[in-house]
Amino acid sequence: MKCALRRRRLSSHLQIGVRCDILYKMKKDVLHNRTVPRRLTSAQIIPLGFLLLILLGTGLLWLPFAAAPGAHTSFLTALFTATTSVCVTGLVVVDTYAHWSLFGKLVILLLIQLGGLGVIAVSSSILLLMRRRLSIRDRVLLRDAFSLDSISGLVGFLRRVFVGVFAVEGVGALLYAFAFVPRYGLVKGVWFSIFHAVSAFCNAGLDLIGPDSLLSYADNAWVLSVTMALIVLGGLGFVVWFDCQAVLGSRLRHGKARLSVHSRLVLWLTLALIASGTGLVLLLEYRNPATLGAMPFGQKLLHSLFQSVTFRTAGFAAIPQGGLMDATVLIGCLYMFIGGSPMGTAGGVKTVTMLVLVAEALAHVRGRSETVLLRRRVSPALIRKATSILFVSLTVSLGMSAALLLTDGLPLSDTLYEVFSATATVGLSKGITAHLSVAGRWIIILCMYLGRIGPISLALFFGGDEAQKNEIRHAKGSFYVG
Repeated sequence: MKCALRRRRLSSHLQIGVRCDILYKMKKDVLHNRTVPRRLTSAQIIPLGFLLLILLGTGLLWLPFAAAPGAHTSFLTALFTATTSVCVTGLVVVDTYAHWSLFGKLVILLLIQLGGLGVIAVSSSILLLMRRRLSIRDRVLLRDAFSLDSISGLVGFLRRVFVGVFAVEGVGALLYAFAFVPRYGLVKGVWFSIFHAVSAFCNAGLDLIGPDSLLSYADNAWVLSVTMALIVLGGLGFVVWFDCQAVLGSRLRHGKARLSVHSRLVLWLTLALIASGTGLVLLLEYRNPATLGAMPFGQKLLHSLFQSVTFRTAGFAAIPQGGLMDATVLIGCLYMFIGGSPMGTAGGVKTVTMLVLVAEALAHVRGRSETVLLRRRVSPALIRKATSILFVSLTVSLGMSAALLLTDGLPLSDTLYEVFSATATVGLSKGITAHLSVAGRWIIILCMYLGRIGPISLALFFGGDEAQKNEIRHAKGSFYVG
């Protein structure tokens, strides 16, 4: 009798366990099939944030009083200008100095600043100003927006970013004022100084000087030097800033300190790319009468240096871009594609990304089992990320170039220069932007947007649940490459 009772109890417990297991599986299936609403991931929020800011900017620039008296702004023109401002690119279909009213220029300046700093960073700083604590979710978003590894110390990092940005832009505006105030007067000169300091630091390339960017200041070494300094500082990345600041302070107090591996790598890469770009531009354009040919050697060297710096994602031009040799255009596309350094205001696939892939290729050729940079091993996960970024970015750039060739039928060199400039958020053009067809303008708008958020972000936007990615392990296949 007791045995029968025990069997019945055991059977009852087993039935309850089976029912719980079934309910758990049903819950998991419901979640997997997305019948329960889910919160957006950071890979979705960041692109949506930039998109909403672009749409808001479009609405403001489409207002009648955003245009100068007698000027009319179409929706596509407002959208193009808002996109190039938020994405800190610099390609324009109307002259910024002539088409927009003071209100329109103020909107453009605000969009450049917000786009350069990032939507998530700005919204997080507003919460802090309102004395609200950042939730874990807010901190994760902020970490992903700055491509950091940890959420530790993010509030202090954000404060230092804003203080550093406004300090550098303020000094840049002060330096610009020495050139702009004597020429334009106090009020207009100060306004020009502020606008160009923000535009240069954020690597936007938009200006108020005239239809030919900085060509009217081609003989002014002061303006060109200040612009280059702001461009380089914006492209170095905030982490490198703070690391240099900490090392400098430590050396002043204790007499010795060393930069992190990342900072040393970024500084060496930046110097190498600027120096090599200067040499190549000088060599290729030395006798070109449309660019450097008629200049004395000192000016040739200065303009080669400026062109090398602006190739990296700035968009300001001090020599006619339409007169560049095809070989220089090809070199320029490569430098634009590389872009600046991580966690800065620059675009492109980033310097460290390219170096990681070059180091991986060299390690494979030499038969090494590890990829090493500055005596530090590069993780396989970082190599996979760099490979994905390169592949997706190159696919987008070449695919958009093919699309623009089909819609507008422009010369190949002009098309490549335009598209690589847009996807790398550079802003240099051979003078074809304003003459693009409606379809061509939509293509460039998409290029600028993808270049700002990163094409890989769009893939993640439509990607599935990250928790499901590694649940299935497949059998090893036998493949051949090379």
